[in-house]
Amino acid sequence: QVQFMESGGGLVQAGGSLRLSCTAPGSTFDNNAIGWYRQAPGKQRELVAGTSNGGTTTYADSVKGRFTISRDRAKLYLQMNSLKPEDTAIYYCNAGGSWNYPFYSWGQGTQVTVSS
Repeated sequence: QVQFMESGGGLVQAGGSLRLSCTAPGSTFDNNAIGWYRQAPGKQRELVAGTSNGGTTTYADSVKGRFTISRDRAKLYLQMNSLKPEDTAIYYCNAGGSWNYPFYSWGQGTQVTVSS
């Protein structure tokens, strides 16, 4: 069973930056759609940013211009700049055939807390 390992979260002031990392075993990131998701308290999990093997990227409107998704062979990254309190959530990575339907079980995620 694939287990994602997310890291890099923490407590940061509004306007600050964080860089999240995600590792997964084997060829997990060979899936066509890999992405970062987040879930805030009392809210549904949502796609934050995604990338495909063809190089296509997608971002939630709320993070466009502030977040950047990238990858290398073994890891997935999310650079988060100009953080806002509303970015506070647990961030997860996942993969699958499409961003809207991640295939694997969710990992523990990494907590991002942005103070005002």
